[in-house]
Amino acid sequence: MSQPRLSFKEMCAKFDVTPRTLRYYEYIELLQPEREGRTRFYGPREIARMTLILRGRKFGYPLEEIRQWLLIYEKEGTVAQMRAWITMADRQLTELAEQRAQLEEAMQELKRLRDDTADELHRREG
Repeated sequence: MSQPRLSFKEMCAKFDVTPRTLRYYEYIELLQPEREGRTRFYGPREIARMTLILRGRKFGYPLEEIRQWLLIYEKEGTVAQMRAWITMADRQLTELAEQRAQLEEAMQELKRLRDDTADELHRREG
């Protein structure tokens, strides 16, 4: 029994990405579909890689870091990739915590300014 393969259009639909995004991921060598003439087919390897790419993007990783991480699996195997993932995750968790703190600070300042402006408006109208 042959492995399941998706066409270009099916791959876009499955992962809810634009054709441009999918072509770009191929261009930067994140994905390497099989080709039959001009037709591209994505097998289990490419489907799994796309899942990992999108998960990485969701967590805020740059595409180059995702590409390097995927290369670790090909060159060094699963254990090395898992070690690299832990390091990457620790670094990203720190970065996200810093971003959250900055966002909370900005929201508090904006709320304070909004409330001050609303108070001033109320005094002037009032």
